[in-house]
Amino acid sequence: MAGKQDYYELLGVSKTASEEEIKKAYRKLALKFHPDRNPGNKEAEERFKLINEAYAVLSDTEKRKQFDSFGMGGFQQRYSEEDIFRGFNVGDLFKDLGFGGGDIFSMIFGGQGGKRAGGRQQRQQQQSWDFGDYITREQQQHGPQAVQDLDLHYELEIPFMDSIHGAEKRISLATQSGTEEVNVKIPKGIASGKKLRLKGKGNQDRTGRRGNLYITMKVGEHPVFKRTGNDLFVTREVKLTDALLGTVVEVPSIDGPKRVTIPPGVKSHSKVRLKGLGIPDQGGDEYVEIIIDIPKKLTEKQKTLLEELRKEGL
Repeated sequence: MAGKQDYYELLGVSKTASEEEIKKAYRKLALKFHPDRNPGNKEAEERFKLINEAYAVLSDTEKRKQFDSFGMGGFQQRYSEEDIFRGFNVGDLFKDLGFGGGDIFSMIFGGQGGKRAGGRQQRQQQQSWDFGDYITREQQQHGPQAVQDLDLHYELEIPFMDSIHGAEKRISLATQSGTEEVNVKIPKGIASGKKLRLKGKGNQDRTGRRGNLYITMKVGEHPVFKRTGNDLFVTREVKLTDALLGTVVEVPSIDGPKRVTIPPGVKSHSKVRLKGLGIPDQGGDEYVEIIIDIPKKLTEKQKTLLEELRKEGL
């Protein structure tokens, strides 16, 4: 990843830059630092990788929103390199720049961008999802091992409320050197399927280089709350008379019970929106689904009253 350097700074644009401004800045830098224009220049090559990472984030509406919300540190906790580059394809853009239409990974990790001037033999480096991690010559002498082979993957299941409020867990991890215990800080609002990246917590090769630990989150179900995106959903039963006449009911929320006004004539399965009461700090809402409780049995008095109402046209 791009360390602590801000993606906007990498592309030289402001945080309010439009999509077109971001694309224009990226094209200019990609043209300047492309490996085919800087053969053998390690610094230019590294810069090229970083601006591609920045563009992969800022050109994606959802990833840019997450980056703006959490900053570099929080964003890197939620997105692995694989997440960042999933669906990222600038082949047509590079074709327009005169570098052919191959995908960006081929350009950087061998392929079109791997050939160098002067008849030098193409480098035998292996690709990984860590944008910029290469196998060194020293590693090749001791036996090639792809960087991704050093990475470890772990699925961590947590209670629903831990995903809402955040937590800290200690896990036991099987590594090449034995069992290791690792502390995992779970950020607030994390959802199932999201990954945490713990740098340097993977396996270690003969040169001392270590891979990363990628933790995929699995959030348990909750008896009351259901989550969709950053919104929460709950159900609330109301009596038939309350549905017809309107009422005020108490409903659960992450912040504690809330009083909600049910309007007269509400229909079953309609929803009442509680703005801002979804996943904390994520901009979500809570929706209360109204279920009208139709009694299966009636008392004689209830039947009599309903007959009277029927005569009144209800």
